[in-house]
Amino acid sequence: MSVFSHPDFDGHEAVHAFHDEASGLRAFIAVHNTNRGPASGGTRFWSYATDADALTDALRLSRAMSYKNAVARLGIGGGKGVIMRPAGEFDREAMFRAYGRAVNDVAGTYVTAEDVGVSPADMVTIKTQTDFVAGLPDTSGDPSPVTADGVFRGIKVALRHAFGSDMLEGRSVAVQGLGHVGYALAEHLANAGASLVVADINDAVLERTKSELGARVVATDAIHAQPVDVFAPCALGGAVNAKTLPSITATVIAGAANNQLATPVMAEHVARAGKLYAPDYVINAGGIINVDAELRGPYDPEWVRGKLDELEETLDEVFTRAAHEGVTTTEIAEEIGRARLAERRDWR
Repeated sequence: MSVFSHPDFDGHEAVHAFHDEASGLRAFIAVHNTNRGPASGGTRFWSYATDADALTDALRLSRAMSYKNAVARLGIGGGKGVIMRPAGEFDREAMFRAYGRAVNDVAGTYVTAEDVGVSPADMVTIKTQTDFVAGLPDTSGDPSPVTADGVFRGIKVALRHAFGSDMLEGRSVAVQGLGHVGYALAEHLANAGASLVVADINDAVLERTKSELGARVVATDAIHAQPVDVFAPCALGGAVNAKTLPSITATVIAGAANNQLATPVMAEHVARAGKLYAPDYVINAGGIINVDAELRGPYDPEWVRGKLDELEETLDEVFTRAAHEGVTTTEIAEEIGRARLAERRDWR
């Protein structure tokens, strides 16, 4: 099947495939749109069942980055890198050096940062081969805490629309996935008085969340069905699907994961079920806001906080308009995204 006939191809400007035999690197870099600036989005390092699954992820995630960056009014476009994690032993440093050369070959139309499976240390390795990298420890660093802050703010906006108050004390939240973002979000929520139910595949982090934050631990296949006010997907995509939705009792669905809805039509099913969904590429934009602050230079935390304030305002607009116009929150978010995506900049 040609990339152009792929169901998730959405007018992408470029899709690059890279292979380095010495390190075992197999990767895709998808550039969706550069109207607002060079494409930027994290690189995901994951064990994919097939090459086709990796390509699908790159196409879907890069499109979401275009909308995320446009909705946040950032001076960057949308792109995504995907590295297929090899089975067995491999030289991580050699692989990320090879990936850095791949990023450099794209010649500035894509700037990478962290995503699932990738750390600031990996960014340092990539930096040895290219300047088109952000999220470095001596600049903005790991963007995860800023992503978590944005999601926490977004959950409060959603609570205000769903329940009339943004107070978290007395509210319950189910957090699916306790990676860097998920755990930081759980800390925000616990500090604000929410009771937590959590699930993850890492037993150590579960024990830490239980002992430090007073969370109740449940199985990964049961987290979505907990009797809570908010379901916060913070793992991989597709958490809200035809199988899980009937069991989701939470009024609000708001988390950090990308592509939380398994298919676009799920937005309508979620709305019909009476649930308020915070579009993922609006609520989880904190990390890429942090990256853009680094690219703009010099890094200004006040600018980042101002952008997080704007994130809250945009979510408020999405929820308000969706309710008044009788459409899904996803439709409103995409309308806003398309309008802002059309704004071109002479960045080259």
